[in-house]
Parts: sequence; C-alpha cells; structure tokens
Amino acid sequence: MSAITVIYALLLYAATFILIAGLAYRINRYARVPAPLKIPTTPAPTSVPGVVVRMLGELVLFTSLFKANKPTWIFGWLFHFALLVVLLGHLRYLIEPVWAWVAVVQRVGVYAGAAMLVGLAGLWLRRIVVDRVRYISAPSDHLMLALLAGIGVTGVLMRTLSPTDIVAVKAFVLGLVLFDWHPLPLDGLLLTHLALVALLMIVFPISKLLHAPAVFFSPTRVQVDNPREKRHQARWAAKLESLEQ
Repeated sequence: MSAITVIYALLLYAATFILIAGLAYRINRYARVPAPLKIPTTPAPTSVPGVVVRMLGELVLFTSLFKANKPTWIFGWLFHFALLVVLLGHLRYLIEPVWAWVAVVQRVGVYAGAAMLVGLAGLWLRRIVVDRVRYISAPSDHLMLALLAGIGVTGVLMRTLSPTDIVAVKAFVLGLVLFDWHPLPLDGLLLTHLALVALLMIVFPISKLLHAPAVFFSPTRVQVDNPREKRHQARWAAKLESLEQ
C-alpha cells in the first residue's frame, strides 16, 4: 500500500467527517434561530401545500432568480443542473452493480461537466464586470469559484485529454466505503481532482455554499402568509409567555 493511498484515504475520511459534522452543526443552528416575525415574500402562498409548491419551484427552477435577473438565472441554473448530473454520474464509483439509470447519466457526464464550467464562468464573469456585484464580492467568493472551476476542469480533462484508470479509481472508492483499501492510481490529474474535492468538503460548512441547506430555513420563503388567520409566535416568545402566566 503506497503512502499516497494512505494519505488520500485518511484525507477523504477526514473531509467526509468534517462535511457531515459541519453541516449537522450549521443546520441545527439554522433550525434553532428564532423567527419572531411573519415575513414571507409576497405574493406568498397561504397554505402549507402552497409553500411546498413554491419551494419546489425555487429548488428546481430558481423562480425568484428568474424574475429578478434573467442572465444570472441562465448561468446559475445551468451550473446547478449540470452539477447535479455530474454528482449523479459519480454514483457509479460508490455502487456495484451500477444501476441502469446511473450508467445512462454517466455517459453524458463530460457534457454536463462542460456545461457546469460554462455556467460557472458566467457567474464568475458577473462578479467581475457588474459594478454592484463586484463591490460586494469578497476574495473568498473568487476563491470558492476558483475551487469549483479547478474541480470541474480536472474532471473534464480526465474524461477527455488524459483518461485515468476508472476501474482502479472505483476499487479505491469502494474500498474506502467498505473499509477495505485498494491502491489509488498515481495520476497527477486524479490526485489534484481528489485533493480539490476534499478541500471543498472541508470548507463547505463554513462558506457561502451553505445557501444549499439554508434555503429551507429562510422565513421569507418557507413561511405561510396567514398573519390574520393565525398568530405567529417564535418558540422563545411562547416559552416566555408561558412562564409569565
């Protein structure tokens, strides 16, 4: 067993633990933050099923972004949809035998990777050329975009110009899942790709990428617009009121 295999195995274990633990901690914090006001963005649904439909629209079609800024919506939706296709295609490394639909998805993986890079380039260009967006963009925003771009570029290159041994890669990944380690191919692009993925997993819980789970806790999106029908009261206010009575 090479030292590289051991180092990368431990790195990916650590990155996975940090990602899961960090997400659990941040989601728990989101869930515990009081929402003292009824502040859904109008026009808003007046029932729970309506909120579900609205959230599905936000998650699948990015409806609010579509209404606000069409160019940003195009690049944003393209990036996120292509990323989803890429992630689904990567399931082939985690399962054996490979499900039929995963095999179909992974065949278009290289095209999805290219589309992801196009969407990412558009979003990055927006942060450079649009004055008001450039003004509020921090160095960390550009670093996160660079990290995502690095992952995408190395992934596409491994599928086109410099193919890696995917059989050995799958054996390595399945070995990590089953705690039965197998050698990792000493491919420069693959090692760079995995290192960048591990870095993304580590920084994800402390970055702006947390908008992924945070959208489910946004009061402007998930609240029902029923202030006249039902009194809205934060949990802490209800507890305080019960103590005073």
